[in-house]
This record gives sequence, C-alpha cells and structure tokens, in this order.
Amino acid sequence: MPEFFDALKLRLQNHDAVIGIVGLGYVGLPLARHFCNAGFRVVGVDLDAEKTDALQQGNAYVRHIPADWAPTAIKEQRFLVSNDYKHLADADCVVICVPTPLDRHREPDLHHVESAVAATAQHLKRGALVSLESTTYPGTTQEVVQPLLTANERVVGEDFFLVFSPEREDPGNPVYSVSNIPKVIGGVTPHCAALADILYGTIFEKTVLVSQPAAAELCKLLENIFRSVNIALVNELKMLCDRMGLDVWEIIGAAATKPFGYMPFYPGPGLGGHCIPIDPFYLTWKAREYGFSTRFIELSGEINASMPQYVVSRVMEALNMRCKALNGATVLVLGAAYKPDIDDMRESPSIRLIELLQKHGAHTQYHDPCIPAIRPGQGHALHMDSVPLTAETLAACDVALIATAHSSFDPAFIVEHAPLVVDTRNMTANVTACRDKIVPA
Repeated sequence: MPEFFDALKLRLQNHDAVIGIVGLGYVGLPLARHFCNAGFRVVGVDLDAEKTDALQQGNAYVRHIPADWAPTAIKEQRFLVSNDYKHLADADCVVICVPTPLDRHREPDLHHVESAVAATAQHLKRGALVSLESTTYPGTTQEVVQPLLTANERVVGEDFFLVFSPEREDPGNPVYSVSNIPKVIGGVTPHCAALADILYGTIFEKTVLVSQPAAAELCKLLENIFRSVNIALVNELKMLCDRMGLDVWEIIGAAATKPFGYMPFYPGPGLGGHCIPIDPFYLTWKAREYGFSTRFIELSGEINASMPQYVVSRVMEALNMRCKALNGATVLVLGAAYKPDIDDMRESPSIRLIELLQKHGAHTQYHDPCIPAIRPGQGHALHMDSVPLTAETLAACDVALIATAHSSFDPAFIVEHAPLVVDTRNMTANVTACRDKIVPA
C-alpha cells in the first residue's frame, strides 16, 4: 500500500481534504461550488484577475451559477480564490480544468495544460491527487502531464496520484448538472483510480472506472465525435431537403417516433461551444501518429464548418426573391450564444454568420438577452452591442436571422414585425400568420 494512500483516503471520506481547482470557467467553477457544498474547503486558482475579482464581488460570469454563492463561501472561508498557484500548497487534490483549443493549423494546443501542470508541480504536496479534466487526445495524461509532475523524482502512485477524468458539463441544461452526470475516471495506477473514485463519489451520484487514462481520454472524444458526425449528417440532409422541397424537421420528427435504433439530431447554422467543433480534431491529429486517416471525423467537420456559408446563401436567396440584395441590406441576427439561454459565445456560429454577412456588404445588428456585447477576441474582431428586440427594431431591418433558439424569443412577435425571417432553428414552425415571410435555413 502506498505510504500516502490511507491518509488521503481518510481525509476524503471525512470531507477534511482541501480541494484545489485550476481554472474557474464553465467547468471549474461548478465543480468548486459542488465541492464547497459537500463540505470541503476549496482553493480556486485562475490567472484571469477579472474572474477572481468578479467572484469576490458577487458578479456572476457563469450564468447558471448563483451570483451570491461565491462571496458567501469566501466569507465563510470555505472558498479561497487567487491568481497565485502558491495557494495550492495545502491542497490534497488538484483538479485541472483549463482550455485545450486548436492552433491556427487545427492541431492541439496544450500550452494551457502544460503551464498549469508545471505551476501546480512547483507547489504540489506529497501524497496529493491530481486530476486532469481538460478534453485532450489519448496519451496526454501520461505523455505530457506525468513527466511534468515527476520531474523532481516523484513517483506516480506513491508520492502523488494521477488520473484523467473528463468534464461532461452541459451549461444551461436543466436536467443534467454536475451531480447526476456519471463521472468517468482513468487512473495511472489502481490506487490513483481508487482515490479519485472516492473524491468524485462525494459529489457525483455515479462514477465509472476505466482501465487507464487513455481510455478515459478517448471516451470523451468519442462522445463529442458521435454528436459531430450525426449533426453533420442531418445538416447535409437539411441542404438536400431544401433542394427537394421537403421539410427536414418534419422528417426528423417522424423518424423520432421509432422506439428503437434511432436518436434524433437537429440541423443548425453551424457548431458552437468549446467541445464539439474542436475535440474531434484532437483524435484526427493523434491518429496520424499511427498512420490512420479519420475520414468520418474530417468529413463531418467540413460539413458543419460549411453551414454558416450555407445559411448566408439562404439569406441571399430570400432577399433576392423580394428584389433586394444582401449588399446594403440590414440583417438583424437573433442570438449570439452558441446554444439557448446561456451566455457562452465560444465557437458560436453567430460570429461567423455576422462576419460573412459583413463581408457581403450587409449592415449587421444582433440581439441576445444573454450577451449584451460582443468584443474582439477568440479569433474575431467584432465590436457590437446588443440592440433591443422591439417591434421598431424588427421593422427597421430587411431580414431577421434566427441563429439561437433562446426561450425568451417570441417567434410570432418576430414574424409579425420583421419584413422577412430566415429561421435556422425551426422556431417559427408553429407560427400560423404571415407564413410567406418565413424562410427555413
């Protein structure tokens, strides 16, 4: 039995352990909250001073986390937030939740992981458990993370414990949150996995142990590749149905009545979020190391990436049928978030839609109840403020483009007041009046 195993096991079981969270974004902050609520003392580290300041002041930057939770936890000394890794020196467990984007060549960019792990290693106490949750390619935990943690002669499974446990956060989901989503865990050694099983078992209803970190890493990629491929399939069928004069939404609804062997996916203006548009290409990159071509992944990526251009072409056609050009037209984009009722714009297809519309000479405006402003960053240079969604705003545009299906949008109101509506989300399906104004896309 490793020297530190029993002591950490006991602290976890008694909820006496200190939990460190590196990265206080859409994944790390909900985790911190759940561990605090379970009775642990939590240390949150994030290099973004705006985030740590916001937490201390009670300003919510993750929409589905109550704004008053963090200041209360901080005041009660259950939650410490800092920009300095030195505070991890007391942590018995460190959970790393940092971004894993693609670089401009669409290859994995692990610099956030590498810098976070290297900084953690400088302060890691002996016998601590480290869990990487950032989505990445199979092999990262043992090929990249483990060497950084063993640089000072520490032995994994003895001097410290290491696992990969992929995040499965779905921001804004009213049914599934941290606690009721099964937690997959892959440990470098059985003792690593056992400690992580106890740690996560304190806040998750179910844990799922796999044989090794690489299996857990590929598990997460498989989940997102599955979605990417199936969304690409219905996006392609959407384009075909438009040519055939068929309603793809009607067809999907009919197919969904089959009680076995079918799962409905829905078309849209493109993929958004930090996972589905990016994660599949981590496996594409890794597969090349083995001389293997992931054709399904690459094709689905091409189809999904082409959807904003297709939507813009539909806007063009809709205007043309009314003897108007896109060049010089005013387009009101409804929705900037990548999914309904959240304040997350990461990889949002709305950004690409606005860029393409502007490239074709359109005057663009947007409205989003969750995102009051778009500022340059994440690969774009847009600087826009959300306009009010009023009858006057709708009447003043040439076309309203529904890009995100926010629950606050009233499709009948939009159709009534806009001269033309291009709907990428089937929100207007039940609107009976003014059907001649509606163009599916």
